[in-house]
Amino acid sequence: MKQVKYYTQEGLDKLKAELEHMISVERPAISRQIAEARDKGDLSENAEYDAAKDAQGMLEMKIAKLQEEIRHARILDETRLDSSKVLLLSTVKIKNLKNNAVMTYTLVPEKEANLKTGKLSVSSPIARGLLGKTVGEIAEIHVPAGILPFEIIEISR
Repeated sequence: MKQVKYYTQEGLDKLKAELEHMISVERPAISRQIAEARDKGDLSENAEYDAAKDAQGMLEMKIAKLQEEIRHARILDETRLDSSKVLLLSTVKIKNLKNNAVMTYTLVPEKEANLKTGKLSVSSPIARGLLGKTVGEIAEIHVPAGILPFEIIEISR
């Protein structure tokens, strides 16, 4: 049984666009490479042909994996999520009580994480430590450097 993974609409659209690119751009390009290598003659000693066939196999494997992932994807309905506690898709403002640094993160599915844009993977240690907490609570989060206390300042959607 394949595990269901949750995505935002934006995240699922990106996956579908990536799949479409593989099928409509990358697959024909590899087919052309195979045809060009085949036209060069003896296939038993043709490294270009072997490399193109390997690339084709890898691409087909990626396509199948992505198709499977999309088939089992579910979109999160943000309107039905409780905003009184930290959940997936919560935007949470936290304060590091050791250095008083204030940070804002949105907890997103793993594939949509991007620290530069403030999107924190829900499976990261910090996100796991924040899940289920409410405003005013202190989350003691285990990180490689030890235990860091974070105060939940604000939760929004």
